[in-house]
Amino acid sequence: MASDAETGFAPVLAALTALHSNVDRSQKEVAHTYLEKFQKSVRDHSENKLTATSNDHGINSQTEAWTTTFAILQATNTAVEAKLFAATTLRGKITYDLDQLPRESLLALRESLLSVLSAYRSGPRPIRTQLCVCLANLAIQMLEWKDVLELVVSRLGDNPESGACILEFLTVLPEEIIEGRKITLTEEELITRITELLENNASQVLQLLIQYSQSSPSAAKNPQLMYCITSWLREVSVSDVVASPLLDVILDALSSEASFESAVECLCTIFKETREVDEYQPTIERLFPRIVSLNPRIAEAANSDDTDTYKGLTRIFAEAGEAWVVLIARMPGSFRELVECVLECAARDQSREAVSVTFNFWYEMKIYLVLEKYIEARMQYAHVFARLVDVMIKHLEFPVPEGGDDADPFDGDKEQEEKFRENRHLTGDVLKDCCEVIGATECLGKAYTLIQEWVAKYGSQVTDSKVPHWQGLEAPLFSLRAMGRMVDKNENIILPQLMPLLVQVPNHEKVRFAAIMALGRYTEWTAEHPDFLEPQFNFIISAFDTGSKEIMRAAALALKFFCQDCKELLRNHVQQIQKFYDSVLDSLPPASQEEITEGVANVVGVQPTEKIYDYLKFYCDPLLKRLMLKAHQAQDEKGKLDVADHLQLITLFIQFVLPKVEPEQPHPAVKYCQEIFPVLSALVDSFLDFSPICERVCRCWRTMIFSYRTATKPLLPALAEKISSSFAASRQGCFLWTTDALIREYSESAEFVDEGTLNAIYDFFEGLAVSMLRALNDVPPGDLPDVIEDFFRLLTDALLYYPHRMIPSPLFSPIFSAAITALTLQQVEPLTATLHFVRDLLGYGGNNPPRSDSNPNPPEIQQAVQRVILGEGETLVQRIMTGMMFTFPKDCIPDASGVLLELVQLMPNQVNVWIARTIQILPAGTVSQAEAQRLMSQINQRIGEGEIRKVRYLLQDFTNVYRRRNVAPREGLGRLEPSRFRFSG
Repeated sequence: MASDAETGFAPVLAALTALHSNVDRSQKEVAHTYLEKFQKSVRDHSENKLTATSNDHGINSQTEAWTTTFAILQATNTAVEAKLFAATTLRGKITYDLDQLPRESLLALRESLLSVLSAYRSGPRPIRTQLCVCLANLAIQMLEWKDVLELVVSRLGDNPESGACILEFLTVLPEEIIEGRKITLTEEELITRITELLENNASQVLQLLIQYSQSSPSAAKNPQLMYCITSWLREVSVSDVVASPLLDVILDALSSEASFESAVECLCTIFKETREVDEYQPTIERLFPRIVSLNPRIAEAANSDDTDTYKGLTRIFAEAGEAWVVLIARMPGSFRELVECVLECAARDQSREAVSVTFNFWYEMKIYLVLEKYIEARMQYAHVFARLVDVMIKHLEFPVPEGGDDADPFDGDKEQEEKFRENRHLTGDVLKDCCEVIGATECLGKAYTLIQEWVAKYGSQVTDSKVPHWQGLEAPLFSLRAMGRMVDKNENIILPQLMPLLVQVPNHEKVRFAAIMALGRYTEWTAEHPDFLEPQFNFIISAFDTGSKEIMRAAALALKFFCQDCKELLRNHVQQIQKFYDSVLDSLPPASQEEITEGVANVVGVQPTEKIYDYLKFYCDPLLKRLMLKAHQAQDEKGKLDVADHLQLITLFIQFVLPKVEPEQPHPAVKYCQEIFPVLSALVDSFLDFSPICERVCRCWRTMIFSYRTATKPLLPALAEKISSSFAASRQGCFLWTTDALIREYSESAEFVDEGTLNAIYDFFEGLAVSMLRALNDVPPGDLPDVIEDFFRLLTDALLYYPHRMIPSPLFSPIFSAAITALTLQQVEPLTATLHFVRDLLGYGGNNPPRSDSNPNPPEIQQAVQRVILGEGETLVQRIMTGMMFTFPKDCIPDASGVLLELVQLMPNQVNVWIARTIQILPAGTVSQAEAQRLMSQINQRIGEGEIRKVRYLLQDFTNVYRRRNVAPREGLGRLEPSRFRFSG
């Protein structure tokens, strides 16, 4: 028969069994909900029971979690999974719910915890780890416990099993204190506890670690010892560790497979602690010879294909170099050996698993070597970086496929292919670093030499169907692309010899792709050397006839760069380019269509102003014909998306064709925009229920406004009417997004905008705002999250550009109410937009509104904002705090606490009252009276001392702890439940 204790926790075991067994989903959800409430349960002191209850499947949460967790841990026949759940629950209870227990019961809790930990000192390790964390968190919060280290060591004993347990406790103690903000201690209490538990115990811990390491050979190789040393390196002086026998222990642990990884981590932490090289130079001098003496192990690991050891050794050398990089630059003769160790690690890495570990070291070293004061070091390390170029180009080579399929160098391993491509670009960054140290010309020369050597060795063997060892040619071509940004456009030594070779590469897909991409990177150089333009441009154009999707994709991107940088050289070829553009457009994927369109639009953009209208028609009218045909044929989603993609091409012309036109003069591009406006309006009417097309039309309109600014005034009446009617009919946020562009460009501070236009723009904005408020009156905010995001982004700009019209407006109060209602959402983007708006709005209640001009904020504006806050500020505080405690995503918490900060700065005493009232109406039993009083006392103290910003952190910590230990009640939040938004305008 089951014991009484086992009967007491039977509901928990039943829930765990349901969660991990093959039952239906509804039962799993019931079990999960019960366990979550059990973990976050709160004592009801009046009835001495938990407030969280559920009777599903016989599960009864009336059992107190504190008692139950210990009962499970002490039971002999309970499954390990249940015991681990109990230990994890106990960890959460001690961390977040210690206030549930009377202070005088903490001694008994400590005794129980020490007893349970002693029982699990030999494992299972996951349970032991959780219990060590429990004890550490209790030690941090139990301020009266002064002899933590002595008591734990004495109670756990001195046998080998106890030693491992003590090590684990010592490991987690500093880590938990560093995370001390999650514990409900004041800042002063936490600082005091850090001193008592860490700083005052540092020397004792060091001696304990030395004693343990010398207790047996197995102890010296225990990974937990390494982890413990690592954890205490923030408190124990690194100089003391290095000067102690522990350094030998750590280095010897590198010879043990079990402790190798932990020893590497420990060494790298030691290096980080010695970054202040002037302070720790004696320590570094002691470490340096011991580290470089590991050099022979590089070759051993490489020859034995021991990837893990090789990567660990590489990390040791690289991170030592990063930590001591100042000394490497300052004393090149003394530290060259370490640099060469890192280089050897990079060079011998046949598996390419470790080379990326060195990348940051080369970057850090480059930062110092390019400084004038380290010119001597740069000269001495030049040969290292020259060799590094060779190594990096070699690592750029595609692997030779084992299966012999030249088209698939990775034999179908997509993960390996993705990893190779990612590392390739990082390798390219190292080549850029080399260019800065030894000069781009020398680096280019190495790539040029490799290409010449390949041509001499394999050129005669190339056929239409076979390119031998193409990897050896493709890698230096890729390196040229990687180094392109570092090459001066006046480079006249290597590139004039290299460019003719690039347009003669063999017809291999990857080789030609690399050559085209390289040419695209040197278009600024070509613009300065026009004699090279024609063969390069023809080579790019011919790539569109290859039929290879990859090559055509590269050619489209390269053509964009040629047209951007060589547009003045191509301006007289605008008609021929249009014929080519029109002929290849339909054969390209959407991304490449956009790239080639952006390119040719740049060529159109440099035409004489009097010809801009004609050339826009010349290029865009065929696009419009295609667009109307596609729209007519679009019956399914794919066809409609094709319409949306094609619309983007017209937008690109508007974005990049920017003629210079004097104010008040007719604008040729705006003239063309007026011509195409009816077509765009018709598309909106036809596809009002398909958001991608509406969004692309709105993007086009928005681009018109940003490109041609106030010259778009002739468009405004038709545009405003279409936006208003379309938003009223569809409630799509893209129309608000377009309005935002009008608000920005036609602002109160804009030039060449008359008062009549300003009034018309603002009236148009208010009309849209009324439509949106009516929408929020009709449907809950959860049905309109994306529209709410766009609405409050629009309001933020309206507040910035039209504050003196918006704040005194009759709509200001309902807009504020709508913002409070929007705070009931749970999606990041609309919440962020709303919180930003509210925070900016609150800024207008004081002397420093969020504006860039220096004009004072008028008293009437401040008073209008303060009146609204006094009317609905308490509701706002409730919504913000409720969100921070229950519903807001983590990414929104800083913005939410920022709103509270603005409120406290504006009305400290009034907001203090609102916070107190909000805490009083939280669900019963979730906050103790003592906890509430402590918070309000701390807030009053900070306000009294003028430390308003610290109130923000107090509230953030309070709501964070509350959220971790409470679940939103199923029956709702009572008086904190939001009310429905109402608008009768």
